[in-house]
Amino acid sequence: FLSSQLFTLPLSHSRLAQMEPSGLGRSREGRSEAHMSRLSMSGPALIVLLSLLGAADGVGIRLPRGGAFAAPTPSPITAAATPSVAPSRTFEKFRDFILQRQKTIVQDLEALDGTAMFRLDDWRRSDTTYGVTGVLEGGSLIEKGAVSVSIIQGTLTEERARTMSSRGRKVREGGGQPYCAAALSLVVHAAHPMVPTLRADVRYFEVADDGHSEPQGWFGGGADLTPCYLFEEDAIEWHKHWRGVCDKYSPDLYPRYKKWCDEYFYLPARQEHRGIGGIFFDDLMDFSDLPPPPSPSPSTSPTPPTPPLEFVQDVADGLLDSWRPIVDRRRSLPYTPQQREWQLVRRGRYVEFNLLYDRGVRFGLAPGGAIERVIVSAPPLVKWSYRYGEPGEEERRLVDVLRKPRDWADETD
Repeated sequence: FLSSQLFTLPLSHSRLAQMEPSGLGRSREGRSEAHMSRLSMSGPALIVLLSLLGAADGVGIRLPRGGAFAAPTPSPITAAATPSVAPSRTFEKFRDFILQRQKTIVQDLEALDGTAMFRLDDWRRSDTTYGVTGVLEGGSLIEKGAVSVSIIQGTLTEERARTMSSRGRKVREGGGQPYCAAALSLVVHAAHPMVPTLRADVRYFEVADDGHSEPQGWFGGGADLTPCYLFEEDAIEWHKHWRGVCDKYSPDLYPRYKKWCDEYFYLPARQEHRGIGGIFFDDLMDFSDLPPPPSPSPSTSPTPPTPPLEFVQDVADGLLDSWRPIVDRRRSLPYTPQQREWQLVRRGRYVEFNLLYDRGVRFGLAPGGAIERVIVSAPPLVKWSYRYGEPGEEERRLVDVLRKPRDWADETD
């Protein structure tokens, strides 16, 4: 449930073949507009992918004659009723923070693109399970971007409780405990091959526990970069940004979360990492096992450990700041049709990881899952070529790094 993205990930807002618009969405201004993605894919590849997604029948997507998926009509969000188990103050703070942060990120991405706007779909399953899915398509910079918030309440199933227990979370293995979860996730696929894909999220999962007066809660999240062409100064700047965020809390935080990111975003079949990494963390309750940051002076006593909520908020606040300088340097560079094709081939690796290995996607693609919101963040165009030709020198430089990650934050420009 809580992995690199909560209820959001690949393939698109949700069109898998070349499609005609079949539904109207509500923009922030209230205008009616059709936003449909197009995915260039051969017939056999489409059949395989449909099988993986289980998109034929019974999972909330209808495939009418002509090949267009009918998008569900979202319900307006109204004031939520009081849940059966009241969430903690930490959960309420985090929920309010990510709802506001989504608005800011949407505005900032629209300004950065300069030509396209987000479609924002409010959705609701109950008074305590709702969210907002934001999608921008066809921009001059952003070919496809998704910024989504999910607020969930439910009861742990036996299977999910068993999985959580195996990862060290103290829950009853038989399930039955009420839980609540909230997450903000984003992914931005640039139209330009020299501008890397940005993926990030922050999330919080809380379980009511019979033996505690307060619920147990765990934070997770991270940010990672997936370039198609390697610019070493971009990789160094990216990792130094995240080391700076982590070092505010402990000098041990960045090395731990950088390693975790490299290990998580790995495709065993390809023997490649998905991108050049960043940070990734999960099951975070506190920083009690980490040394504090250095005191300003020897005479200053160390400050007590900072609650992880503040760290997670700093991660969310720094997402676009870590990416924007790279965009500004690369968005105007010339590129060839061959470089664009390489971008589409590399995007195939991105989709492969999400469908095969990502815990959040596998959970979301279970029967009855919210398929539209699970696959919303995949790139709009992807290419798989049988025995793709030998990459050139610049392409090989990227692949070499993906097979052997570097400690970018320790390098100089």
